[in-house]
Amino acid sequence: MVAAHVLPFEKPVVDLVARVRELRTLAEDDKRLEPELRRLEEKTSRLARELFADLSPWQKVQLCRHPNRPYTLDYVERLISDFVELHGDRRFGDDAAIVGGVGRYRGRSVVVVGHQKGRTTKEKAARNFGQAQPEGNRKACRLYELADRFAMPILTFIDTPGAYPGIGAEERGQSEAIGACLAAMMRARVPIITTIIGEGGSGGALSLGVGNRVNVLEYGTYSVISPEGCASILWKDGTKADEAALRMRMTAPELLRLKVVDRVIDEPVGGAHQDPTMAARLVDDAIRDALDELTKRTPNELVDERYNRFRALGAFTS
Repeated sequence: MVAAHVLPFEKPVVDLVARVRELRTLAEDDKRLEPELRRLEEKTSRLARELFADLSPWQKVQLCRHPNRPYTLDYVERLISDFVELHGDRRFGDDAAIVGGVGRYRGRSVVVVGHQKGRTTKEKAARNFGQAQPEGNRKACRLYELADRFAMPILTFIDTPGAYPGIGAEERGQSEAIGACLAAMMRARVPIITTIIGEGGSGGALSLGVGNRVNVLEYGTYSVISPEGCASILWKDGTKADEAALRMRMTAPELLRLKVVDRVIDEPVGGAHQDPTMAARLVDDAIRDALDELTKRTPNELVDERYNRFRALGAFTS
């Protein structure tokens, strides 16, 4: 079990959510408690909306990194049936920071690829805190090509601070591995739906991010570098991460406004970590809607649409 982790600004909501859970359990045996349960649920929802409406970009960064947020395998457990995880890049080894495999989503065979950070200290170390090595990205590339070969839609889940920047990773061709992922996703003749479930950092995120539709959870982030890294470069002071987060326009509303993402997925009261099952239902709705739309496209249309989508990024008119 992972110890509860509560950020200072979310404590009032967390306390109310805990009381709602307790009362909900009691109400199952005593229906007389249902009016009180509804009142408390309304109060919790109202307080969360008021409190979280004024969150700063830096606070949203803290939320997207929350250690209790659901990770890729939590969504796979709730959304994908008959999932079989596939390992290795067939060149060097297996990288636990990226998980992937085949399964069935709403009766349709799909390929799933996503970052996995780990819960316990041992698991975090084994998964390198969700920072992929070259072999992780090459495993993802292998799965994209598998999906293309067998005409299976691709579902990706992004949650990484970035690709691992160690000497060994660079020696084994980190940048080439990321580039190969971008190329494989761009030419795949199948629907690709990407969901940013936590933090999306740098090329490590983009290697899973070339989708026909890119969704982001309400408190997710997406950026070319972490706020700490940006602050250390611009101001030579990593403690200015809060200012960097503000200037980088990396939160969900800004990403939607800039057309970097196509849809912002609402999160349960207090964030996805407060109710992972509800979070999975909301993600399910977004993926289902996108897949229903994209399956009407021809393979050539899917490739062209994806190409045009990314070519249009960064274009502004006065």
